[in-house]
Amino acid sequence: MKPPPFKYLAPDSLEQALELMAQYGQEAKLLAGGQSLIPAMNFRVAQPAVLVDLNRITALDYIHTIGDGSLAVGAMTRQRELEFDLQIAERVPLLHECMPHIAHPQIRNRGTLGGSLAHADPAAELPVVAVAASARMRVQSFEGERWVESDQFFQGMFTTALQPGEILVEVAFPPAQARTGWSFLEASRRRGDYAMMGVAAGLSLNAQGICREARLVYMNAGDGPIEARQAAAGLSGQRPGPEAFEQAAAAAQQEIDPLGNVHASVAYQRHLATVLTRRALAIAAERARGNGSTPAVDAA
Repeated sequence: MKPPPFKYLAPDSLEQALELMAQYGQEAKLLAGGQSLIPAMNFRVAQPAVLVDLNRITALDYIHTIGDGSLAVGAMTRQRELEFDLQIAERVPLLHECMPHIAHPQIRNRGTLGGSLAHADPAAELPVVAVAASARMRVQSFEGERWVESDQFFQGMFTTALQPGEILVEVAFPPAQARTGWSFLEASRRRGDYAMMGVAAGLSLNAQGICREARLVYMNAGDGPIEARQAAAGLSGQRPGPEAFEQAAAAAQQEIDPLGNVHASVAYQRHLATVLTRRALAIAAERARGNGSTPAVDAA
């Protein structure tokens, strides 16, 4: 199929883009990488009257450190750049680790950080990583700008906190804490397919090797990134190990709500969540102890 007629606009600056969004409001859609929007338009799932193309705005493509030590990434930064950037690998290892899981290199060559986050697909990797890493989103409109915490940004299936006329312009990832390890794992039928289940796990240890903080955020486990706060809280004060990880995996079952699909039943998605949780926590714990290698983990 082909999309219905629409007006195409390609501003050269963020200021021009904000003016256009203020002018057209809900009639307009932003085009970033186009890996999700263009197919949706072709199938007439999305039918914007106006398409505002951000690809000429080079000012939104950057990676640099800001005042509080966070790593700021422009919304139009390509996913392929995130995959190979040394600052990302050093400062936001969870983001670096997830990048090869996103579709295929051809998709990552065009896909952008901001485009994926604004699309808010429950089966996408980047929203999960943003929540797990406590990223902050800088959104801007013709009237001004504001910051939105990642756990407030995603508000449901394909729904975010962005208001009409607003553009996601930057994502800030806070610096990693000492003795903190992260891991991202997912399971898909074939490499590059949407994952049937995925999890981002983080563990912070004190000087005695006891867990002081944990994070568990799941993908394709509900209508957006699902943070299992109670399961993660149960790890605090415990020494990381198989028993603690098993308890956390079991507790997370009460917080996730997978929908099931043609490739995986709800029961199978829950099974995957349990296995991936144990494995991801084991890897995160080893890294938090200072061992960067991946440890042996239990079989499914």
